[in-house]
Amino acid sequence: MLVTREMLERNERQDLAPYAALAAESRGRVHKEGESAHRTAFQKDRDRVVHTSAFRRLEYKTQVFVNYEGDYYRTRLTHTLEVAQVATSIARALGLNEDLSETIALAHDLGHPPFGHAGEKALDTLAANIGGFDHNRQSLRIVTKLERRYPGFPGLNLTWETLEGIMKHETEYDVPDPSWEPDVQPTLEAQVVNVADEVAYNAHDLDDGLRSGHLNAVHVSEVQLIGELMQRLGLDPDRFDTSQRYILIRELLGDVITDVVHATHKRLLDHNINTLEDVRQAPTKLLGPSEEMARQLAELKSYLYTNFYFHHRLIRMTRKAHQVLERIYHAYLETPDMLPPTVQQQVADLGLERALTDYLAGMTDRYANEEYRRLFDPTALT
Repeated sequence: MLVTREMLERNERQDLAPYAALAAESRGRVHKEGESAHRTAFQKDRDRVVHTSAFRRLEYKTQVFVNYEGDYYRTRLTHTLEVAQVATSIARALGLNEDLSETIALAHDLGHPPFGHAGEKALDTLAANIGGFDHNRQSLRIVTKLERRYPGFPGLNLTWETLEGIMKHETEYDVPDPSWEPDVQPTLEAQVVNVADEVAYNAHDLDDGLRSGHLNAVHVSEVQLIGELMQRLGLDPDRFDTSQRYILIRELLGDVITDVVHATHKRLLDHNINTLEDVRQAPTKLLGPSEEMARQLAELKSYLYTNFYFHHRLIRMTRKAHQVLERIYHAYLETPDMLPPTVQQQVADLGLERALTDYLAGMTDRYANEEYRRLFDPTALT
């Protein structure tokens, strides 16, 4: 059987919930182009995101631990893939468009600079004269301007719904763009990614913290959500080993996803949500955990802040990251002729500070460290 785009679009109309976003009803793309014969518009968006240079570079960008700390810790790429997995699981259970949720999830961190949130804070300070730096806005720059893979237009020419999901991505670390229809709620597919992002990083940061030894199971078990889960699963924090850690993280994800699905379904019924327009006009976001689960997740997040993110080793790493980016930025600001020719061309088009910010934001951890060495180590080859 040959499956066509029209068949896939028909399947969406038949199988998805009435409040789901349908590819056939997309608001379209900025630049006119034909759609694929065997992919929906959202599937085409997903494939374009995956094939970008920015997506590949996420493999060597920090999540919490810098890339050279070890091969087993999450990177920005593996975080992105875990967010996509959680998002599609929730979307599937609620009858939403999995393709759109997956696409937004895969694109949501494209704009992250090297060294994680430490790198973002550094660039935000350095780029103050041009409005600062925000990775959500940088993600939009990447998919609309910086990736040049098609002769007919800059960027990837993604659908309006995917761009909306990027710009309205909202977590504790992500601030939505207020200029992007601020009085209208995003699709549930975009809201899924907001929740999946927080769910994924809570679980995998706990996992990495336990694996690295920065956290210990006895102490972690004092967090209500984790302690009750350990007790239910029969896990002994005093004899906590690798297999028990796998069980804990797996079951934690399953419990939170199940809670989000059931709590969201209840809200949709309570608010009488029957169409996508109902979602957009709702007074608040509809997708998320129950109040009790939200409280317990906030306790877990607070614990991770105190005992993991502000661990003295991670603070040292943060300070070094800030120094690396700051010194590179000022060196090129003072002597822009040292910049590679491709970046110098961008300087002519965008101005020095914007081109320099784009250049640093696109670096991987490893490349930034090598650039630092080339600029400041007198024995390094240029």
